[in-house]
Amino acid sequence: MSNQPPFNPLDKHNLGESVGLALSRCPAVSMAKIPTFKGSGIYALYYSGDFAPYATLAALNQEDFTVPIYIGKAVPAGSRKGLNPKQSEQAAKLFTRLNNHARSIKHTQVLKVEDFTCRFLVVEETWIGLCESLLIQTSVPLWNAKLDGFGRNPQGKNRKDGLSPWHAYHSGRDFKSESKPSEALLAKLADDVATFMADLDARIKMKS
Repeated sequence: MSNQPPFNPLDKHNLGESVGLALSRCPAVSMAKIPTFKGSGIYALYYSGDFAPYATLAALNQEDFTVPIYIGKAVPAGSRKGLNPKQSEQAAKLFTRLNNHARSIKHTQVLKVEDFTCRFLVVEETWIGLCESLLIQTSVPLWNAKLDGFGRNPQGKNRKDGLSPWHAYHSGRDFKSESKPSEALLAKLADDVATFMADLDARIKMKS
């Protein structure tokens, strides 16, 4: 007799696996050449380049793209107010978001956009936020967990929160009014990334 609890398809873990499976079935596309398409939804970015601090992650994504470095979403305009119910079908929100990310990567000094691959899934507007949250919880990507700020727009005159961890770690993007990150901050971020990679390596070894 098994003492395993009854399966609950609406459990967050099970829902997350379901969303992850749906995304994994989508084609892997180079971030250097994203085809034009319409729709809003969720996406995952995968890294497989030669940036030394990301070596563990890159090795896992050499043959197949299984471990995302970032999970994100693109929602239709007016979604927070319940407006434009057909917007997700009419606008290229996901396409625009992914291309904005590609430009951010190109502006760094240490990353190459050719080393990034993405998967994207057009999702019914109601479920976009939940799908993104579930994927982040189940996969815990590096840029979501430790290097916040990848999706941030350049600092404008109304922004006073300074340089994000992502932009500090991947220096090179030209933001006005931003100061050079301190050595202490850079050391902390480097330590955070190294710890994350060590933990990731340990988790992979436990599964194998």
